[in-house]
Amino acid sequence: MARPRDELGAHMSIAGGLHRALERGRALDCGAVQLFLRNQRQWHARPMADAEVRAFHAARRQTGIRHVFAHASYLINLGAPDDAAWRRAVDAFTDELERAERLDLSCVVVHPGSHLGAGVASGLARVVAALDEVTRRTPGYTVRIALENTAGAGHSIGRTFEELGALLARAARPERVGVCVDTCHLFAAGYDVRSEAGYRRALGECREAVGLERVLAFHLNDARAPLDSGLDRHEHIGRGYLGRLPFRRLLRDRRFRQVPKVLETPKEPEPVADRRNLALLRALRRRG
Repeated sequence: MARPRDELGAHMSIAGGLHRALERGRALDCGAVQLFLRNQRQWHARPMADAEVRAFHAARRQTGIRHVFAHASYLINLGAPDDAAWRRAVDAFTDELERAERLDLSCVVVHPGSHLGAGVASGLARVVAALDEVTRRTPGYTVRIALENTAGAGHSIGRTFEELGALLARAARPERVGVCVDTCHLFAAGYDVRSEAGYRRALGECREAVGLERVLAFHLNDARAPLDSGLDRHEHIGRGYLGRLPFRRLLRDRRFRQVPKVLETPKEPEPVADRRNLALLRALRRRG
């Protein structure tokens, strides 16, 4: 079977087993796949069986998909001010990293969390402490942590590259941590990347605060809500407020050619939407 041709892909369901995410991705000619490692709506997760791990590695060899990474549970709040909630989040995220390491994934994407009214400074400190504890518990791991930028609603942490950069700068083991940039969240947080100048400003801030080499993945999503709305509402590529040009610009940016980029756009019963969105992204890259 020929290898997928690029770094583009989508988030894939693990229904029927972790390996099924790769099989579904290959059916869509994905070069990248993001998946959940467990039921992301529940705290309790059964142990990952050796047979599951073997099936996953076999599927990866068979499909040839090069970029494979995970998204952590949405329940995890590394910025929680309550000690019990914080410990629960740290335990759950440690479990996610352990699973990802067994599967030889490149990174686990996680939302930094919410300070729940305790203040940004407190939230940043709690996230840094969580990162330090999780990396302390997982010495020698190659899987990295990718902190995802947020849309900025409520008390969320990580709305700006400045906040993400502060987390990276204060982490005890910064080599274990990078970022995942979500285009919808970026726009919702006030970064107007629809123009060339706006794109350059946003990426300039990313370069200064984070470092472009620490961008580990992209989530390619159009935005259903207007600029600076703070709303995390994903839309199909080219059908939202972002439009097509920002995606064309990013896809033609050679600095990120090897960075995996996955869709998190609305799903349909059949994979028609993913196929259509991927075809559009590839067409946008080809056009001069």
